[in-house]
Amino acid sequence: MSDTPSLSEIRRRIGPADVKAMRDAAARQMTLTKPPGSLGRLEDVSVQLAGIFGMEQPAIRGKAVIIAAGDHGVVAQGVTGYPQAVTAQMVRNFLAGGAAISVMARAGGVQRIVVDAGIASARIPDQPGLRNLRIGRGTADMTRGPAMSREQAVRCLEAGAVLAREVAASGADLVATGDMGIGNTTASSAIAAAITGLPPGETTGEGTGRSPDELHRKAAVVARALEVNAPDPHDPVDVLAKVGGFEIGVLAGVVLGAASERRAVVLDGFISGAAALIAHGLRPLVRDYLIASHRSAEQGHRSVLAHLGLDPLLDLGMRLGEGTGAVLAMGIIETAAACLTGMATFGEAGVSDRADGGGATEEGVG
Repeated sequence: MSDTPSLSEIRRRIGPADVKAMRDAAARQMTLTKPPGSLGRLEDVSVQLAGIFGMEQPAIRGKAVIIAAGDHGVVAQGVTGYPQAVTAQMVRNFLAGGAAISVMARAGGVQRIVVDAGIASARIPDQPGLRNLRIGRGTADMTRGPAMSREQAVRCLEAGAVLAREVAASGADLVATGDMGIGNTTASSAIAAAITGLPPGETTGEGTGRSPDELHRKAAVVARALEVNAPDPHDPVDVLAKVGGFEIGVLAGVVLGAASERRAVVLDGFISGAAALIAHGLRPLVRDYLIASHRSAEQGHRSVLAHLGLDPLLDLGMRLGEGTGAVLAMGIIETAAACLTGMATFGEAGVSDRADGGGATEEGVG
């Protein structure tokens, strides 16, 4: 898009969901050829989509997943069993089509955009499907000071917002968030602790796999980072700068940018949830545009979902990231919209409704 709005402008553009469209969609649900409420969460999702798009009968034109990648200086503290080089290697795997998210996106007809938000290795050559938003070559070690400067944090947010607006303009009505970054569960644990006020022991999970002793040390690293930096929970940019990551900042910007264009944001797991915490802190109205795809097996994700007031659609024991859970849920979200829009009403189908007008409550209509 031609204009590049500032962070403050993006925040101002985010308004609430359309209450009238939601009311009309809920009323239509009551007239469809089914007992009211019999499609469960699908009905709730369809009504939310109506509010997001501002129309009684929402339709999904396109789907996209934005996978932001970045490296973290905190890996120097031994918080992960994988070498930092894996971040760049996996980005190449995404682009080559060999990763889980690559397979799922192809299967679901989802556009895939891979973002270099701040990989530590040499720059990956430009190629189709790759966006270079490179804020820096990995963050600093947050146990020794801020992970990035405040200026870099704002750049992450603005770059992600602009990208999301471009994706929305291309026709994507569902925008999913995905991530890649060795060490990013540590940063997400710190963000979650800083914003929710919970102790690191409750927000820190296994990540790529930790023994009980290693998990205890990881939580201690998170606690040290919080003590050294004292991030202000009332200033999300400060939290991002002090204990965040470049890819987390870009994803937070994606949330803001998509919401500013009235698009549904399908969150993946823990890292995407941490990004949503930052975005929500900057503009609480983004809550209207968020759909939690799944509940990650990462311990801290539960506290993130609770803080945001989100109920995930799936719980499959997944903790891969990459946007995999979000892409899986997109089919459910599409189906929710299709049922609201495409099903016949009792009157249209010539099917008798309940004699008392209250609608059937039993499973089925027989």
